[in-house]
Amino acid sequence: MSDRPQQGFGSRAMRALTRLVVTLLVLAMGGAVAFLLSQLNARTFSLRVESDHLVVLKGRMLPWGAAPYHPGDARQADTYAPIPLEGYAVPASLLSQRFTERDELDHALFPVLEALARPRIASDEPQRVERGVYYLRRAERLSGLSEEQHTTLERMKAEVAYYQARQKLDDARKLMAEAMAQLRLAAESDNRHSRSAHQMLTTVEAPIAELEESLRKAVHTLSGPPSQEAPQPSPAPSTPPQAPTEPTPQGRDGGQGLLH
Repeated sequence: MSDRPQQGFGSRAMRALTRLVVTLLVLAMGGAVAFLLSQLNARTFSLRVESDHLVVLKGRMLPWGAAPYHPGDARQADTYAPIPLEGYAVPASLLSQRFTERDELDHALFPVLEALARPRIASDEPQRVERGVYYLRRAERLSGLSEEQHTTLERMKAEVAYYQARQKLDDARKLMAEAMAQLRLAAESDNRHSRSAHQMLTTVEAPIAELEESLRKAVHTLSGPPSQEAPQPSPAPSTPPQAPTEPTPQGRDGGQGLLH
C-alpha cells in the first residue's frame, strides 16, 4: 500500500516537469519568432503622406510599428528627408508597399520625383524651373536607381542644362557689373588702393564692357523666342531706261558760254 502513493507522487512530479519544459519551449520559440519578426520589421521601409509631404518610414525594433527615417549620415538624411508634394497625388499602391531593401525604396521614390520634376523643368517660368531642378537633385542622390532610371535622369538633366547655363551667364554678368562699380569707387576715392584700382579699371574696363554687353545679348536676346520680322515691302517694278535726249546746238553753245 505504501508504494502506490509514492508512484502517484512521482507521476505527478513527472507530468508537472513535462508541462514546465513544454511551456518553456513554447515561450522560447515565441520569443525567437518575435525577435525574428522585430529584425525583419526593423529592416522594412514604407511611405506615408503627411501634410502634403511624402515621408519615408523605417520599422521599429518590434514586430510592428514604424517611425520617420532619420539616417545618421548627413547626406542620407537629406536624401530621405520628407519630399514636398505640392499637390501631387501619390498612388495608393505605392503607399501600401513595404520595401525590405533600400534599393527597392530608391526605385519607388524615383517615379515620384520624376513626376514632380518633369512639368517644372519644361516651364518657361524661372521659379518653376528652379523647383524642377530641386527635385532632380533629390533624384540624383538616390544610389539604388536602375539603369533605365539613370538614363531617364540624365535626359532630364540635359533638358535643364540650357536653363542652368543661361542663369550662370546672367550671374556672371551681374558679378562683373558689381566688380566694375566697386573698382570705380575705389579709383575715385583717396585711399592706398586708388592707384591700383585705377590701373585695373584702365586695363579691364573696355573688354569687360564688351563682354557684359555680349552676355546681356546672349541671355536676354538670343535666348528669347524668335522674333517675328516684319515682311519686307516688295520692290517696285523697274522702269525701263529712257533714251538720252540729244542736246540741241543752242544747248551746246549755251553750255560753252557758261564754261567761258
